[in-house]
Amino acid sequence: MIPLTDTAPVKSFSWMNWAIIGLNICVYLLQASLTESQLVELMQFFGVVPIQFSETLGTGSYEQLPILGLSLLSSQFLHGGLGHLIGNMWTLYIFGDNIEDRMGSWRYLLFYLICGALAGVIHIFFNIDSAIPTIGASGAISGVMGAYMVLYPRSKIVFLIPWIIPIVYVPSFIYLSFWFFGQFISGSRQILTEPTEGGIAFWAHIGGFIAGILIHWLFVGKKSRGYLHEYPYYRKL
Repeated sequence: MIPLTDTAPVKSFSWMNWAIIGLNICVYLLQASLTESQLVELMQFFGVVPIQFSETLGTGSYEQLPILGLSLLSSQFLHGGLGHLIGNMWTLYIFGDNIEDRMGSWRYLLFYLICGALAGVIHIFFNIDSAIPTIGASGAISGVMGAYMVLYPRSKIVFLIPWIIPIVYVPSFIYLSFWFFGQFISGSRQILTEPTEGGIAFWAHIGGFIAGILIHWLFVGKKSRGYLHEYPYYRKL
């Protein structure tokens, strides 16, 4: 199933969402221009490396924490490959415009970054001894998806199923609930089998999604808090 779009309309142009997408693309182009050794150094410095946090806290060298804390933000704009970038940015394109429309551009940016940082913290907690850098926008995007599930429960996600059914409409609440359940199952298996090996940071996804659900209301303007009946949730494409 390939998600194409959603059925929840927006009232204004989501320039911040496009700016985030554009920045991620620009950073990836910078990554592509680096040598392999330079790229490794970049990932080590700007990615989230859980063992660096645990060792710093264990030794009491708290002066390093601000620098490490910045990696919770910088890691959100790095990607491990073109497929990683496209998948994340396409998902952000589908869900981010509606959340920006509800929150306003600058509150949306703050919400996005906080969800990404909290996702990184949860990833560190479940991978405390890992020396592998964690990168990607998926933790922040998971927060956007969590907020979307609450704010647009009756919206529908439009999917393309090649060679079977051209277009399928799936209620966002159902799709995102199943997505979260899948992440939780995969994250649990990861803990039991290969907690320090590379791969998908499922617990970052889980943490970002829960963060989006829990804190989104802090960023929604007062005029938009009666949201359940504010927008038409169905639209013919």
